[in-house]
Amino acid sequence: MAERSTAAVDVADTSGEEPLTAKAGKATDDGAKAEKVSGREQDAAGTDEERAEAIEAQPPELHSGHKLARRYRLEECVTRLDGFSSWRAVDEKLRRAVGVHILPADHPRARPVLSAARSSALLGDPRFVQVLDAVEENDLVYVVHEWLPDATELTTVLANGPLEPHDAYQLVSQVSQAMAAAHREGLSHLRITPGSVLRTESGQYRIRGLAVMAALRGITCESPQRADTEAIGALLYAALTQRWPYENDAHGLTGLPKGVGLIAPDQVRAGVHRGLSELAMRALINDGATASRQEQPCTTPEELAKAVAAMPRIRPPETAFSTPPPYQRTGYQQGSYRQSSAHGTPAPHVTQPVSSPPSPLQSRTGRALKWSVSALLIAALGLGSWQLADTLLKREKDQDAPGNSQPAGGPKKHTGKALSVKGATEFSPLAEPFSEDQAHNVTDGDPGTAWVTGRFRGWPNFGNLPPRADGSGIIVDLGSAKDISGIQVSMYRPDQTVEIRAAAPSATDPTTLGDFSQSVSKLGKAGDKLDVKLDQPVKSRYVLVHITKLSSDGTSDWFRGGISEIKIFS
Repeated sequence: MAERSTAAVDVADTSGEEPLTAKAGKATDDGAKAEKVSGREQDAAGTDEERAEAIEAQPPELHSGHKLARRYRLEECVTRLDGFSSWRAVDEKLRRAVGVHILPADHPRARPVLSAARSSALLGDPRFVQVLDAVEENDLVYVVHEWLPDATELTTVLANGPLEPHDAYQLVSQVSQAMAAAHREGLSHLRITPGSVLRTESGQYRIRGLAVMAALRGITCESPQRADTEAIGALLYAALTQRWPYENDAHGLTGLPKGVGLIAPDQVRAGVHRGLSELAMRALINDGATASRQEQPCTTPEELAKAVAAMPRIRPPETAFSTPPPYQRTGYQQGSYRQSSAHGTPAPHVTQPVSSPPSPLQSRTGRALKWSVSALLIAALGLGSWQLADTLLKREKDQDAPGNSQPAGGPKKHTGKALSVKGATEFSPLAEPFSEDQAHNVTDGDPGTAWVTGRFRGWPNFGNLPPRADGSGIIVDLGSAKDISGIQVSMYRPDQTVEIRAAAPSATDPTTLGDFSQSVSKLGKAGDKLDVKLDQPVKSRYVLVHITKLSSDGTSDWFRGGISEIKIFS
């Protein structure tokens, strides 16, 4: 499979230097002898003695084409610093690109790096770039991890300008939730920067270097949760303003003016979302002085994730439809032609007379031909009328026959009564819900309200990532097991791929796709409405309207879907 350009494995990325991929194969020193950790100046490379030992512990000479474990072929050196190097490589066994960090086995940080890599691999959270292997072999220690071909560093994204409010909201929400999960397992990052956060083509954010990046650099911290929270706050600040929230320039971003101190994002740039601005200040300032001086500071990723969840949801911008320009008739269509005069100057528009069509054939042969064509047309019309009548008669018979769920001429009216609904929840078994707070909109009787999914660019099947492998949808709870004879679903937009399933009558709180064992309708594309009438009633308490593929908005490569109303009949 051909590999596209990839996001580099950056361990030494800091202030606004040229990308490390441009300096592959050369020794790099990012000048990060002192960097911001928990808001204080700390030695990023440990003690002077440890740094000296690290520099002395040079790895053996490696080059492009060298193989590790007769499997990982080194392709390009991305970083060479403090006795370790990072490479883009190819896993020849699985035929895919990977990233590799390499240290000598006697490097003072080799053991911590191995321990950090193995702990990170055990987490197995898809929101992080996964560690694939951690090995000590032939006087070398190397860590192999994923290489994402469709991902872009946040540094590159911010170089094009600040993020829209919805994108910034997704950034802080996804990163804070991921780091909260990591800290619950005792893992910290300590070096969350725009270079360590990647955005995939589907709009998902992934974090690389969990625990490993800090171990490679010898970074330690007394308050790791606070340090990671402040780092997430700095990311949000940069996403809103395209400025780094400290006086020094870093990560390709301009710092704040010296002597001014930390000012709120909405005071740096006009049009910044007020809620996100205050959230960034709550994460950055942990002494109680927030932007509004009313909210408590966030000192852990868990607190920050809860603060994001408590905010009113920020919806993505709607697609703007531009009015096409008025149709302009050409000179040929208007009957005028442009001609040049004999002296080379353009002549004025002259309306040319349009020749009249030739007169019809008046000879005997012409009249015979006309009669023949007329007879053929009459015969064709007669045959077509007979076939149309026969089709209509067959359709009437089909409509009278039992078992039709959606006859021609519109959805069939359900003869049973509408069942009362106890509640509705979002079906999202493998990932965070899109809009759990909107699930009740599908049963409120108002077609103007809806439950809507997130937007995915280029992937109708929810980004084609494992967390969305089972799609999404709505689970309707009838309160108790009841006989169901029909279901009517109004879709948020047409052309979504949908199926309807029901759980077993004895099921309680089903959450996975396997829990809905009864098939009510086959998987297929739905229009504006999906109307199902069953020959034999199905008994169940829980009904799942399951969406597996989203529909395009028709003007770009963005995909999304949703459901407006669900009615269930006895």
